[in-house]
Amino acid sequence: MEPEHNLNNKITAKEVRLVGDNIEQGVYPTAVAIKMAEEMELDLIEISGNAVPPVCRIFDYRKFLYEQKKKQKELKAKQSNVVVKEIRFGPNTDDHDFEFKLKHAKAFLKEGSKVRAYVQFKGRAIVYKDRGEILLTKFISELMELGLPEQMPKMDGKRMFVIITPKKK
Repeated sequence: MEPEHNLNNKITAKEVRLVGDNIEQGVYPTAVAIKMAEEMELDLIEISGNAVPPVCRIFDYRKFLYEQKKKQKELKAKQSNVVVKEIRFGPNTDDHDFEFKLKHAKAFLKEGSKVRAYVQFKGRAIVYKDRGEILLTKFISELMELGLPEQMPKMDGKRMFVIITPKKK
């Protein structure tokens, strides 16, 4: 397996900038830096090969790789993938159904998911666009303490939709 960083004698630059603990930081000839690493029974690791002169560190390579993997794992754990839950209404949705779907939307927002609510118009029901808009506006106002709409309700074909993003805690 080829190491992903240049080590010891694989470093081709004439001089390197040394950084790290327990050493005098500065620019050294590469041969001197390698000799310093050997005296400490550690490796000279090229961290940034694009810099002039390249930045190197005297460190145990296996420990260095372990720490890098650990950092990447922490960064990956901090990432969050956004889940979008959909809630569908009809233009003539009555109060009980509205309350039922509202309860679900509140649960989705509390768990950190986005909610995409839409009114599906079928056939001639498209003439009741105002009902759909009133329904979604009411839905937004009921969820104001938990989330904010990304934009006001808008039409997309035979659907009028709004996306509600959870508020940050």
